[in-house]
Amino acid sequence: MAAVAVLAGLAAVPPHAPQGPVGTTPGSKPTVVLVHGAFADGSSWSGVVERLQRDGYQVIAPANPLRGMPQDSTYLNSLLKSVKGPIVLVGHSYGGEVISQAAEGVDQVKALVYVNAIMPDKGESFSSLSAKFPPTKITGSFRQVPFRKGDGGTGTDVYIRADKIRSVFAQDLPERQTRIMAATQRPLALSAFTDKVGAVAWREKPVYVLVGKQDRAIDPRLERFEAKRSHARKTLEIDSSHVSLVSHPQAVAGLIVSAADDYLRQQANRSSTEPKIP
Repeated sequence: MAAVAVLAGLAAVPPHAPQGPVGTTPGSKPTVVLVHGAFADGSSWSGVVERLQRDGYQVIAPANPLRGMPQDSTYLNSLLKSVKGPIVLVGHSYGGEVISQAAEGVDQVKALVYVNAIMPDKGESFSSLSAKFPPTKITGSFRQVPFRKGDGGTGTDVYIRADKIRSVFAQDLPERQTRIMAATQRPLALSAFTDKVGAVAWREKPVYVLVGKQDRAIDPRLERFEAKRSHARKTLEIDSSHVSLVSHPQAVAGLIVSAADDYLRQQANRSSTEPKIP
């Protein structure tokens, strides 16, 4: 009966009823939007979320569909436009590619934070950018699984082999934790590896980069190359696997706070130099 009551209540809400945007009041801390990468979900940010919330930040960690750049960036772009006030947008791994395109033209995104991320330029893909450096240890550890779509079409999902996920993806986590990661991993559509990026917000917005020096999924040299190419305001290097957001949440949260602090400082300086109206 309780479930029926809930459904009835939802049915009573008009489909276009104004719900009010998510966000903060002007002058307050920016909302932090955390976008996970392949083989993960929003819970991978749990340690980072806990620390940011403790510091008074409103945080959103949406589900990245992992269906390829056109779908994923469009979905995220819509979510970003529902947020009121400034945003610090954070992407891990493939999520870095998604935030680059999704944030293009979204004025309330004030900073981009890339965590062990892939950052293709316009016209590049995950595969073409990664090919600039030797293959990493994750290469050869994938398992492809075909699937059928609702329209009758077909596609291919990519997983990391369960017996490889710790050694090539998360070697600094306990084995019991990586067994759970292997069982709960969300696949990435194969098409995502070759989808070309149509726009890149990192050419226009402040960039902050975290490099995992022990990353076996994305070459740390590639992460450094991306930081240099994007003229990152801050590059933080730590002894971490690819999943620094899980193994080193304090360092990741600290970089995000640095981006937020820089924005708030800039706003304060701008306000102090504006002419006062008598």
